[in-house]
Amino acid sequence: MKKPMHRASLARMSLARMSLARAGLALLPVMLAFPAFAEDQPASTAAPAAAAAAAAVTSKLDSGDTAWMLASTALVLMMTIPGLALFYGGMVRKKNILATLMQSFAICCLITITWMVAGYSLAFTSGTPYIGDLSRFFLSGFGANWDQAFILGGSVPTTVPESVFMMFQMTFAIITPALIAGAFADRMKFSAMCLFMVLWSLCVYSPIAHWVWSPTGWLGSGVFGLPGAADFAGGTVVHINAGIAGLVACLVLGKRVGYGSENMAPFNVGYAVIGASLLWVGWFGFNAGSAVAANGRAGMAMTVTQIATAAAALAWMFAEWGTKGKPSVLGAASGAVAGLVAITPASGFVLPGASLIIGIAAGVICYWASTSLKHALGYDDSLDTFGVHGIGGIVGALLTGVFAFGPFTATKDAPQGVNIGGIAQFEAQVVAVLATLIWSGVVSFILFKIVDVIIGLRVTEEEEVEGLDVVLHGERLG
Repeated sequence: MKKPMHRASLARMSLARMSLARAGLALLPVMLAFPAFAEDQPASTAAPAAAAAAAAVTSKLDSGDTAWMLASTALVLMMTIPGLALFYGGMVRKKNILATLMQSFAICCLITITWMVAGYSLAFTSGTPYIGDLSRFFLSGFGANWDQAFILGGSVPTTVPESVFMMFQMTFAIITPALIAGAFADRMKFSAMCLFMVLWSLCVYSPIAHWVWSPTGWLGSGVFGLPGAADFAGGTVVHINAGIAGLVACLVLGKRVGYGSENMAPFNVGYAVIGASLLWVGWFGFNAGSAVAANGRAGMAMTVTQIATAAAALAWMFAEWGTKGKPSVLGAASGAVAGLVAITPASGFVLPGASLIIGIAAGVICYWASTSLKHALGYDDSLDTFGVHGIGGIVGALLTGVFAFGPFTATKDAPQGVNIGGIAQFEAQVVAVLATLIWSGVVSFILFKIVDVIIGLRVTEEEEVEGLDVVLHGERLG
């Protein structure tokens, strides 16, 4: 999500660049196989001297960048409604399709207001290394500089208005909790879902977004002497975050009635494929839009996104073909989503060859996680939120540490990059992955328990058998 954040992160990482020898002989041939392009970076704001000079930072509004970001924002919003809604809706049974569509639609509305009231302020104001302040509470102060270029944290310049940056970030805040809904499909109360998603957005999503993408965030700044975490568009903040919360959800709620003994095949695979296709197209706004400029980095992010997605879809398809004898339509669509997930953290940092490897790895590993791993551990992740988003996000985040190149900026691309992937960057990625897993997992568990005490999490067995469309919304599909 968000180039400004990663500009600051990359600047910090470029100060800590290591030689390729430190990456290890095992990685050296791979690293050398992918030439980099790079440019000058804006100065890091981590050091006190740079912070003292932050007041002098200026930026000029660019109409081309602003137009691209407006389009990207619309593309990312399309990923949730209708993209994710149709993808998830097509994979449930007929009696739960409307309820599943409603989850994505309601979350879009709920998180829009939550983000406007406090979420944005907690995520992207300076505050502390762990959470922002409330200086943008109810978007306070937006009227003062609405037609000027936004400077994130007073130190990282962009060429778009803050309203556009805030809206772009809002669409990420919307889709992340919506992803969690796939894990508890068919069995959670609508009222409980609404309360949980608002609490989760404030207590889990906003803090982690701040850790990784804010100029003052502790993971983006680097810890334990490591470079800052590299997450271009949301491998940790969006996908690992939602994936582990989804795993906690299906463990807390328990299995669906009839799971393992009844036919729970998707009612409308066509809906799911249409939804996956909308996700694929919308993801160009997700990844290329995270450059927060219409530039070479956005172009490369779009290129590697397409390559990784196609590679993952094929990898899942052939893996399924080899193990089950037939390549399923839903499997190909799920593989594409896995590739989109895995390339997300790396999209602004890698070149085409690396994206091909990331896509193949994501397709095979996510297929294994969504079939063999899930069956071996016995949890009921209805729509494979953890298998695709959690595992895919981990694969992408870790491989970003191997293949990341830089630095990159918003100016003309120059073929003189220095590799920033290697042992230290890989270790930084591991720290970011673990921090996200622990915080999201623990806090999500606590929030589920709180909501369960207040209003209860799950519908009754009789209501589940009848179907959530009628029980929760009083409607039927056709």
